[in-house]
Amino acid sequence: MFNLKDSKTFLSKINKLSKHHYDNSLEYKKIINNVYSKKFLASKIEEVPFLPVNVFKHLELKSISKKDIFKVLRSSGTSSSSPSKIFLDKKNAQLQSLTLAKIVSKILGPKRLPMIIIDEKENIKNPYNFNAKTAAYLGFSIFGNNLIFMNENHKINYEKLNIFLKKFSHSPFLIFGFTFNVFENLIEKLKIDNLSIKNLNNGILIHGGGWKKMQDKKISNEKFKKILKTKLNLNMVYNYYGLIEQTGSIFMETKECGCFTTTDFSEILIRDKNFNLCSNGEKGFVQILSLLPSSYPGHSILTEDIGEIIDCKNCSSGKSQKHFKIYGRVKESEVRGCSDV
Repeated sequence: MFNLKDSKTFLSKINKLSKHHYDNSLEYKKIINNVYSKKFLASKIEEVPFLPVNVFKHLELKSISKKDIFKVLRSSGTSSSSPSKIFLDKKNAQLQSLTLAKIVSKILGPKRLPMIIIDEKENIKNPYNFNAKTAAYLGFSIFGNNLIFMNENHKINYEKLNIFLKKFSHSPFLIFGFTFNVFENLIEKLKIDNLSIKNLNNGILIHGGGWKKMQDKKISNEKFKKILKTKLNLNMVYNYYGLIEQTGSIFMETKECGCFTTTDFSEILIRDKNFNLCSNGEKGFVQILSLLPSSYPGHSILTEDIGEIIDCKNCSSGKSQKHFKIYGRVKESEVRGCSDV
């Protein structure tokens, strides 16, 4: 695989996507013409045009015809904002699933594992038109078998959970959930005395999102892991970072340094408030690039998250990948620039 840090191959592929979207998305073409003076081909990775993530809340950005729409993903909109809408054709949806499998299998291995989802089955909605939570559950369920949902009627189903643990906890099994759901259920609500098996040392927990609520409770990533270790002897805990605007192209946390890493399908840049490139070790807005989005122009996005690229020389993920940390969303702000084009 190629080295993303300086790879001409990666840049070539990103440029190819930019041209594809310029030729096939009228909205993207208007943005490039007005904001980037019609320049969509870059000579360096930092010159790749980006869209602010909130533009997907205001425009229907797609590079496919209406008849080719296979799925519509929606972000979790609040009362003050519309959700993002991401349009996928079958080819792009399949590519997302295959890429997610390649990224996560480095942690889980090639075989499906018995799986617990920390939520209720009712949260799996319409497979054509669904939100970020549903997309994540369906995406990660490909790694599991003998799947159970831990909750029922807003309570922990101890009977179902104990049957699962008696049968599968003696070998590796997968636990998946959104971070705050995991905190609320495994840390706050779960009563150890109600478990037939209290040692979950064979469990592999993958979780993501929900850190705003965790910050409100003053629970850091390190404290979160420590509590799970103390309460359940759960040692293998992996956070992931990703956006529904780039579904499938997630960034997994490493065990050694606790940073997120880029993959062979992704790249990250950090920009200051004037959108200039930051040096390693400087905090700024996170720009993420992905080779996956072909049915919509989401291949280069400026997020509303603050991050920092970290120099990490002793990590098993290798020197060819960038390591970074995310510090949360910028307060009371949306990155402006293209929503009114």
